[in-house]
Amino acid sequence: MNVAVVMGGYSDESVISIRSGQLILNNLDRSKYTPFEVHILPEGWDVVINGEKYPINKADFSFEKEGIKTNFDVVINTIHGTPGEDGQMQAYWQLLGIPYTGCGFYQSALTFNKRDTLSVLNKFGIPRAASIYLTKGDPVNAQEIADNLGLPFMVKPNQSGSSLGISKVNSLEEFDKALEFAFAEDSDILIESFLKGMEVSVGVLNYKGETTVLGITEIVSHNDFFDYEAKYQGKSDEITPARLDEETEKKVREVAIKAYEALGMSGFTRSEYIIVNGEPHFIEMNTNPGLSPASIFPQQAGVAGVAMSDLFDNEIELALKRKVLFKN
Repeated sequence: MNVAVVMGGYSDESVISIRSGQLILNNLDRSKYTPFEVHILPEGWDVVINGEKYPINKADFSFEKEGIKTNFDVVINTIHGTPGEDGQMQAYWQLLGIPYTGCGFYQSALTFNKRDTLSVLNKFGIPRAASIYLTKGDPVNAQEIADNLGLPFMVKPNQSGSSLGISKVNSLEEFDKALEFAFAEDSDILIESFLKGMEVSVGVLNYKGETTVLGITEIVSHNDFFDYEAKYQGKSDEITPARLDEETEKKVREVAIKAYEALGMSGFTRSEYIIVNGEPHFIEMNTNPGLSPASIFPQQAGVAGVAMSDLFDNEIELALKRKVLFKN
């Protein structure tokens, strides 16, 4: 079976995505699959074999090497950010009839938009921070925002990952800089009340036909919050399993499964919560969580005693089943 392991993307997360792709390539069962490294980057779409690049034919997502054309039986999608985590690539593959891992194009687009995700989950009674939504050019009254949300508050791009563009505003003097930082990533931003409590990251997936919590990781940031530096440059402690009492752990598991199913998810996800007074408050959901050796999802798999190769087998099976359902 020819498997395209697709990585890269058009955002600043592309470097992290390529690391994730390497972990997948290293963990696929070569007795079952013939994997191909595929880079989707602004400068081009290419299959990379022994350092040589072979352009992807966008008409059917194939490539040629020495006059021999290769088509893919399934795609493992590990693009973080646009265009692989916002529904664009998924819609393209679906139109071509190529099965792909992870959630569908609509769910991908929905969860990439923080405001819309929160709006949907609000109907299911899942706690979250109070928030205000702004588009670039809107009139802004900093004092009014502080009065509504209190200080400190968080400023974040509406569509971005890896904590890019996020700031914690402790005083109104910091607000303009935080706006500029967030608007550099997206023209829409979300301003949220600051939730003080334990932050946990929850890996959830459809494993062998059942919505399963892979693990719960406690995040202890050395910085003021879990920013890019804390995530990827060693400025945090990630404790798996999280140090939760039995009742709180049960609540986290229940709300994580509820959010996964409410949003119509499939495949790997990593959702973030802050526990305030024993209640998990939803922050965001990542539908293409990082899979580099330093990432949380592989850590959770290791503690759970589930081999990454088994998880990828499961993902490929789900992708192939979804293609059959789509055809019918």
